[in-house]
Amino acid sequence: MSVPSGWLGVVSRYRLAPTPAQVSGLQEHCRHARYMWNLGLEQRLMWRRGRPATPGYVAQSAQLTDARAAEPWLRSGSQTVQQQALRDLDRAWRNFYAGAHGRPTWRRENVHEGFRIVGPVAQRVETLNQKWARVLIPKVGWIKFRLSRRLPDAKSYRVSCDRAGRWHIAFAAVPEPIQAPGTGDVVGVDRGVSVSAALSTGELLTCPNLSRGEQRRVKHLQRKLAKAQAGSNRRGKIRASLARFKAREADRRKNWVEQMTTDLVRRFDVIGVEDLRIRGMTNSARGTRDVPGRNVRQKAVLNRGILAQGWGLLVQRLEHKAPSRVERVKPAYTSQTCSACGHVAPENRESQAVFRCVACRYEANADVNAAVNIAQNVAAGRAVNARGETAVLGSEKREPQLAPPIVA
Repeated sequence: MSVPSGWLGVVSRYRLAPTPAQVSGLQEHCRHARYMWNLGLEQRLMWRRGRPATPGYVAQSAQLTDARAAEPWLRSGSQTVQQQALRDLDRAWRNFYAGAHGRPTWRRENVHEGFRIVGPVAQRVETLNQKWARVLIPKVGWIKFRLSRRLPDAKSYRVSCDRAGRWHIAFAAVPEPIQAPGTGDVVGVDRGVSVSAALSTGELLTCPNLSRGEQRRVKHLQRKLAKAQAGSNRRGKIRASLARFKAREADRRKNWVEQMTTDLVRRFDVIGVEDLRIRGMTNSARGTRDVPGRNVRQKAVLNRGILAQGWGLLVQRLEHKAPSRVERVKPAYTSQTCSACGHVAPENRESQAVFRCVACRYEANADVNAAVNIAQNVAAGRAVNARGETAVLGSEKREPQLAPPIVA
């Protein structure tokens, strides 16, 4: 099976059901992994121009052996967990120097709670029945997990705890891609805030979020959190309640993305999406002390709206399930171009939801019109490539055109 370039694998995640004693062991593993990562990162960041090279994975692994002999706290933990944290850090630095990822950052308590197991130790997984399986975690023992899907053939797994206190185990494996229907159909997907995804077929899809009652409860908890004393038990309980609501929202978003992407790759041969730079689009407008930003509060609301729609996860899962069948199109002028006559003008977009071409008077939903333009760009690019030429989808810059005079 072919694997897309730069692809690191997809995880199959399951819900762990540890006992209270096992939770203590898992939390200790998380502390050890976080400590080794931060300690190794601190060593790497100490390098300055003109100084000797900082220790790499081999040197740090040898230092870990000496540290375990000197420190009972480290010796009581699993060397597999601690060593793998250093190996993951080394891989993160290699990815950074290769330009594939950003620079490694510090891991924080209650945020980065997890550790990874790789190698023969990760093969100790058994199926108990149709609903349950179990995994043998070093120095913790056998832990049951809910068998919500078929177990993949994986050589590593990661145990993590989210902010709601739920433990999960995720197996890294290469999934089989979903086969194309073979109809030759092309669909364009326009991502938005009021409408999460608009298809060129006219379908409008909305990502489920918290209900109005749940949103009111979240605001109430946020007010209580602002008044709670730092470090108090009351503050911890409020944070845990907030985390459960956030986890519920994230679960609904992920479930919606999984269902929608599976439906799309089964119905269409080619899927076109805008090549959006989401990280840049959601940057804060706060500015600096010397040059403060403008409309900071409005931009923060827009950023939250974008992130709540799962734009990045949607395209990521499409590319996982249908490699080589997802085309990225430059987003320039897709919302201002008439899909009927090709006329480009800012005045075409009357409002967030209404598109009315000033040239041919074509009317449509603005998001659907943009999705049709995306599908047309993908289809045109594929047609050019089929003739043996080189096409860059959406690369040509189309200037706004003057509307022709209308004869009564």
